[in-house]
Amino acid sequence: MKTTERRPKQRPRAGEVRLEGQPVSSGVAIGYAAVAHEPAPPPVDMARRDCDSAHERTRLHDAISRSVAQLGRLHDRLALLPEDGQVEIGSLLEVYRRMLGPSRLRRGIEARLEQGMLAEAAVMQETETLAALMLVPPGRPAPQGEDAVAARRRAGEFREIGRRLVRNLSGTPYRSFSTLPDGAILVAEQLRPADAALIDPSRIAAVVTEEGGSTGHTAILLRALGIPAVLAAHGLLAQVGRRTRLVVDGATGRVIVRPSSRTAAAARVEVASYARERQMLGRLRRLPARLSSGEVLTLQANLEIPAELPMVAQSGAAGIGLLRSEFLFMNTDTLPDEELQEAIYLPLIEAMAGDPVTIRVVDWGSEKNSDALSRVGIGNGGDANPALAVRGIRLLLQHRTLLETQFAAILRAAHAGPVRVLLPMVSLLEELQAAREIYARVGRRLRRRGVKIPDPLPPLGIMIETPAAALMTDVLAQEAEFLAIGTNDLTMYTLAADRAATDVAALYDPLHPAVLRLVRMTADAGLRQRRPVSVCGELASDPQAVPLLVGLGVRSFSMHASAVPRVKRAIRAAAMDDCRRMACRALEATDGQEVRAMLAQYAHTLQPPDDG
Repeated sequence: MKTTERRPKQRPRAGEVRLEGQPVSSGVAIGYAAVAHEPAPPPVDMARRDCDSAHERTRLHDAISRSVAQLGRLHDRLALLPEDGQVEIGSLLEVYRRMLGPSRLRRGIEARLEQGMLAEAAVMQETETLAALMLVPPGRPAPQGEDAVAARRRAGEFREIGRRLVRNLSGTPYRSFSTLPDGAILVAEQLRPADAALIDPSRIAAVVTEEGGSTGHTAILLRALGIPAVLAAHGLLAQVGRRTRLVVDGATGRVIVRPSSRTAAAARVEVASYARERQMLGRLRRLPARLSSGEVLTLQANLEIPAELPMVAQSGAAGIGLLRSEFLFMNTDTLPDEELQEAIYLPLIEAMAGDPVTIRVVDWGSEKNSDALSRVGIGNGGDANPALAVRGIRLLLQHRTLLETQFAAILRAAHAGPVRVLLPMVSLLEELQAAREIYARVGRRLRRRGVKIPDPLPPLGIMIETPAAALMTDVLAQEAEFLAIGTNDLTMYTLAADRAATDVAALYDPLHPAVLRLVRMTADAGLRQRRPVSVCGELASDPQAVPLLVGLGVRSFSMHASAVPRVKRAIRAAAMDDCRRMACRALEATDGQEVRAMLAQYAHTLQPPDDG
């Protein structure tokens, strides 16, 4: 962990300056900047090895006690925040609380104290070591794509709790936002998740920072609070002085310092326009996802971590189409048992109030890192090409106890509402048959124990993520009760291109006709076998692409919750005949660029429906 140093103060330049950062939370705001500096803790002697270990251990335990008390006070403050923020912060505070308890982190710090290290140094070294393990697992390829996003988030959790301990060890105070004027735009070098928990969204107009990213806990929290926000606007602090006026666009990442009169006037128009759009999208929440020609579709939400649940309800999604269960196995030393998993699934199912929840059993491979799984020899093979190695259902069938435990937990929670169970990365009929036999056996065992579970068992479906699965959908659909097309992996395997690999990223195109033909083939097979087919990859969140997917035969979509309103708006403006014509043209196209141009042209002709 690095101790941040105050940068030399520079004289702000005159005139309008435009900066670009990472868009985090949509909305436009205009107001005066209020800079919140974070007091830096004193320097730490990292080389010292002659400390009294008993004394340093006492200091550590005192710092842990103070940290736990602070987290408790933050938790008590949740009632003052919007409901979305309450859930996000509450979940994160629970992660921090567990890390401060009997954990690998705490054991590692205490082991360093026995070497005579200063408590601050032990905390900094251990948290940075664990964060680095999240980002680059030893002997394994660095995580890519969504796995890299999750890895950065987990690394941030270690670093954040380390910072809290160091501040409490050194007695360094935290910054406060209570003195900021109403309507101010909060400007900071960096904003921690715990800092964001102190923001009153009724008083702060927007947030801009020099550092940070769009995928961390702070970004998720700001989105949940509904505050326009831009992170990583480099060079911002050098431009901001007393009473500096800013325009912040959280959708584009644009920050304008000292806007001209003309720019300020345009910004006020954008503020009003955004307010009207939010009202319109809010009305869409209550309306069906129905084409202008009358056909009704299903829009559901993907869920990566429970903290995103409020965004699902806010979006108007008709259930959870993909609950990724990998979060259960991250930042923990032990595998989650049947009871713990049930306790996590149950409130998610209950919160959906009768809308269906599709839970995908853990999708793991050697490119991912989990202490709990590594302890039992899972996911630590260091394969040269993890995408073509033991992952998904292949791995689960090699470690059947893991699959049985998860099946049992899902079945135990399924009495609370409609549930579906999804198997990842199925390529062969034998894999599906073996998993179904385990599923049925677990159900029989639970009934013998007198556990209340649904009868019949919840539907068991498969992800269509490889060309082999798409080509064999007719056969697989005889055993699978529903099908979910994962366009991200399907694109990668079809075009032999990993979007995270710089040299071939340009070849990765989910709108390539080869991918679209496999989608059409899967949808046709599902129709013949009377099996529901959904798309749950990133393509489902593209408002221009969804009408094309409808034309290819897909009637159900699952996407990030934030995309649901805009996709619904596109659907309500489209007609089935147009969707089918686009599909025919797309299947005859020569490349993805041609398809993309066609979709853009069609979107330009659409008139948004009157949803008032």
